[in-house]
Amino acid sequence: MFEPEDMFSVIKLAYETLTERYNPSIFNYFYETNPDKFLVADLHHKLIGFLVAVSVSKKSAKLLMLATREQYRKQGVGSELLTVLFHTLEQQRINKIELEVRTTNIPAIQFYQKHGFSILETISGFYQNGEDAYIMGKSW
Repeated sequence: MFEPEDMFSVIKLAYETLTERYNPSIFNYFYETNPDKFLVADLHHKLIGFLVAVSVSKKSAKLLMLATREQYRKQGVGSELLTVLFHTLEQQRINKIELEVRTTNIPAIQFYQKHGFSILETISGFYQNGEDAYIMGKSW
């Protein structure tokens, strides 16, 4: 179970694994507003991955961040975090989720496609460095 005092580990992992830079206070905000969609994976009391999602309507959610330590990638950590999220969303009768991903991030695109997401559209210049993003979505 995630404890708020572990937030520093989440922020550190986000900094190490994600290209975008986020104000650290945003993590507390997401945890406080959507604690059931702020998921962490740990191994021997060490954070190895996390996921942040938010509800955007009664029937829709958005996946904002998903990160796994590099040495634990392709070992099912991200898949397990998504599975828990999908279960939570189903319990809340949310049946649609979307996310943005860099159009150049082929491993992430393939990962999300493996979990039932499809590319819905492209947003030009979405990221801080001007890169384009795909909006990917999944409904059930």
